[in-house]
Amino acid sequence: MKIDVQYVNDVNGQTQAILLPFAEWDKVLTKLKKYEQALRLKSDLTEAYEQVKKMKSAMGKKQTLNDFLNEL
Repeated sequence: MKIDVQYVNDVNGQTQAILLPFAEWDKVLTKLKKYEQALRLKSDLTEAYEQVKKMKSAMGKKQTLNDFLNEL
C-alpha cells in the first residue's frame, strides 16, 4: 500500500504532523478496523479455549455422593 504522505515539520525540523489524502486515510482506518476485529476474535478464541481446557480438567475430577451432600 503506497500512500502519498506529506510531513509538517516545526522550525527545528521535528515532524509535527502528517498530511495524507482523505481516501488514503479512509483505507488506513478500514484496515485498522479489520486488524482490531481479528485481534478481538483471536483473544476471544484464546479465552474460550482456556475455559474449555478448565472444564475438561474439572470433568476428570469426580465428586462422591457424600462430598456432594456435605456441601449442602
